[in-house]
Amino acid sequence: MIRAAIIQFDIRRGELERNLGIVKRRIASLATKGVQFVLLPEMWSTGFANEHLKELSETTPRVLDDLSGIANKLHLTIIGSLPEKRGDGVFNAAYVVDSDGSIAGVYRKVHLFSPTGEDRYFKQGRKAVVSKTSLGPIGLMICYDLRFPELCRSLALGGAKIVAVMAEWPAERVAHWEVLLKARAIENQLFVLGANRCGADDDLVYAGHSRIISPYGEVMARAGKRPATLLATIDLRAVERTRKQIPCLEERVPEAYG
Repeated sequence: MIRAAIIQFDIRRGELERNLGIVKRRIASLATKGVQFVLLPEMWSTGFANEHLKELSETTPRVLDDLSGIANKLHLTIIGSLPEKRGDGVFNAAYVVDSDGSIAGVYRKVHLFSPTGEDRYFKQGRKAVVSKTSLGPIGLMICYDLRFPELCRSLALGGAKIVAVMAEWPAERVAHWEVLLKARAIENQLFVLGANRCGADDDLVYAGHSRIISPYGEVMARAGKRPATLLATIDLRAVERTRKQIPCLEERVPEAYG
């Protein structure tokens, strides 16, 4: 059994100390609740302060040091997306900080959302990542990735029993968010955790509506549009039960799909 939490909050663009402070306080409040896994939203430390990305990305090593200390002290696995400076560019990168404080995996966002110019500010990741953690294999996706079923399927085939989705998904497309989270869980017969931000940047309002979804498509925990902390107990045996009952993955016919 895994006691999982999602922290949904209003990320302030460029305000690292304020965002980090909220996360630290919210994680500390979970210490007595038996939580083993905490999922944070996309770009949770800085938001999309695109004009200052390179400068802000230089704060990420310090943020990771803080998370590593917290993870080790509280025996938590913490996952969230941060700006990562590599060479002359910046990636939108999901870091997996395991319960001993080590970095168990890094996923760099593959699908950049061109309508808001992500492809102008970020470098593109090139591979799917299933991170081997103390809790088991966890697949990683970031926001726009959710619209690409091929990516989530590759994570399932790569051994993931949980897929963590970090997002800054807008309120005007909240119906898509909810349907796609369920679809990815049902079609791949695994747990999907979707951590979305709430609040607004100027005129752009974010949906919130974070979710924890079972392999059957059951919504185990849900948030509305305000800051919230979601909790649910995940039984990984449900993945095998679901796949045994309806053997979709075993009965795939890849040669028929072109």
